[in-house]
Amino acid sequence: MSLIHIFLGFFIANMLGYGGGPSSIPLMYEEIVKHYHWLNNAEFSNMLALGNALPGPIATKIAAFVGYDVYGWIGVVVALIATIIPSTFLLIVLLNVLNKYRQSPVVKGMTLLVQPILAIMMLIITWQMTKDSIHSIGIWQSLGIAAVAFWAMKIKKIHPALVILAAFVYGGIVLQYVV
Repeated sequence: MSLIHIFLGFFIANMLGYGGGPSSIPLMYEEIVKHYHWLNNAEFSNMLALGNALPGPIATKIAAFVGYDVYGWIGVVVALIATIIPSTFLLIVLLNVLNKYRQSPVVKGMTLLVQPILAIMMLIITWQMTKDSIHSIGIWQSLGIAAVAFWAMKIKKIHPALVILAAFVYGGIVLQYVV
């Protein structure tokens, strides 16, 4: 695998990932799992869960992990450059343009129109991960964990990182005897 592929995979995902890390995740999934096959679904899910439990932007954590896994430390540098530099440049340019034309109906329409697309992208990746979870641990374990996570985050307002940490502990202690 060449460094050019690492650069292109993260460059494409981050250049098209309008809205930041969460909107880049499905695009990174496409490049990492489906296009280049650097990770499989389960590995991507585990990396995403652990990355979400750690502080900092998710896109850079994914880039660093996959870059290192594929090509070592030079892969980390290339993946991070592909993730950070283009986004930084575009951020500066586009924010100036959007600020200049923020009252334009065209700009308002563009920013509102992309939201349903981002929602669908997130639903697709959620569906992929749900299928893998059901296949690995069964439907009842998957539904139970999802229900507890929903209750903890939405009802009890527990921080998602703590919910992910609890899921890691549960998986390490309980699921090894159940599955």
